[in-house]
Amino acid sequence: MVQSNGNLECHFQIPKIKFTQLFINGEFVDSVSGNTFETIDPRNEEVIARIAEGEKADIDLAVKAAREAFDNGPWPRLSPLERRNIMLKFADLIIENAEEIAALDSMDAGKLFAAGKNTDIPSAAQFMRYYAGAADKIHGTTLKMSRDIQGYTLLEPIGVVGHIIPWNFPTQMFVMKVGPALAAGCTMVVKPAEQTPLSALYYAQLAKQAGVPDGVINVVTGFGSTAGAALCSHMDVDKISFTGSTEVGRLVMQAAALSNLKPVSLELGGKSPFIVFDDVDVEKVAPLALIGILYNKGEVCVAGSRLFIQEGIYDKFLKKLEEITKTWVVGDPFDPNSHQGPQVDKKQFERVLSYIEHGKREGATLLTGGNALDRKGYFIEPTIFTGVEDHMIIAKEEIFGPVLSVMKFKTVEEVIKRANCTQYGLAAGVMTNNLNIANTVSRSIRVGVIWINCYFAFDPDCPYGGYKSDGFERDLGM
Repeated sequence: MVQSNGNLECHFQIPKIKFTQLFINGEFVDSVSGNTFETIDPRNEEVIARIAEGEKADIDLAVKAAREAFDNGPWPRLSPLERRNIMLKFADLIIENAEEIAALDSMDAGKLFAAGKNTDIPSAAQFMRYYAGAADKIHGTTLKMSRDIQGYTLLEPIGVVGHIIPWNFPTQMFVMKVGPALAAGCTMVVKPAEQTPLSALYYAQLAKQAGVPDGVINVVTGFGSTAGAALCSHMDVDKISFTGSTEVGRLVMQAAALSNLKPVSLELGGKSPFIVFDDVDVEKVAPLALIGILYNKGEVCVAGSRLFIQEGIYDKFLKKLEEITKTWVVGDPFDPNSHQGPQVDKKQFERVLSYIEHGKREGATLLTGGNALDRKGYFIEPTIFTGVEDHMIIAKEEIFGPVLSVMKFKTVEEVIKRANCTQYGLAAGVMTNNLNIANTVSRSIRVGVIWINCYFAFDPDCPYGGYKSDGFERDLGM
């Protein structure tokens, strides 16, 4: 495949799919049933490969392997230094294979190839190295007891962990879940999203190459209602970590409660406010607001999907947004000229379009977009609605696509109240040059992560997670 970008010519051969089976106890195996399912390329709606469809019987085998590896295997018993060195080798292998992994995520999820190769994959390796460095720094506390006795706490690996990861960032989410569990000495079963199974299987064999013992990382591809449900309700799983929709998060908690009361970490949906005060430089902030909703075609849990603009710069800001959006290229994610690829699958494509129709019916005004592209694949125009009111569906519900709701506000007090008027509480952006406003607003909005004069500013050392219907516990950080 040869693509050009002005004077830059990109030569890239789309890789063959190497791994389509389940990965259990260090081996690629067929599902017990022998069933498979199709993974679809959202660029052209064509079948990429048939993937083994894991179900309850396969989850049982994977959990059994993980339990044996935890109870009797070497991984929890290795010195932290040995675990660290294996994880560092894993990170090196991720970088060595960055181009192929990025291509898998582009084919499977419609993600921009250049962004995957230059951002997603390197950051995944960075996450793995961060947790490799944490492996020998997991300490307890010596207690000053009130009686004449000695006491101390000891942090121990919890055991077998079930990771259920989403389709929007299949690479980063795999490493964000697996990395800390490896560092702690846990073993695990990973259930990737059925839309994006390819990179998780690829990572499984990289882990084995790095020296992770058999049974420590198991990957069972399949559907949430079967494989995912079996993992959540399994009596021999000690913890579940789930990133996905709020609706499914409730089912995960229910299954955990009805089985062995395993603890659950949830990172769920979002409807994050991006608040712009009238003292900012419009030329600098407008592009950031647009990236806040259009990055990864809007399929981001922390997307700034509610844009609040103070009335003093409202018209000027909208004009700049419209101007930038006209230059935004929606196209093949392997094309270096593209800014936005297709939505992940037909279901998500139709869901986004249905929300756009809701916005039209409710009386919001289309500033840009509003349509699917007239071509094969799941491509949608960048869509900006103005005149949006807080009660409208497009302002209340997570769309998870390139759809922005723009609203005008007058005062600090007003925008705080409106920003908090949501079931979600994951992230927010506050754009101002006034330190008092920045402090007041950031301490008043009930969300887990607040970015001031920046957005999507993730770092391995900075934990993130949400309030309210966005779940609890945190990813990243120590």
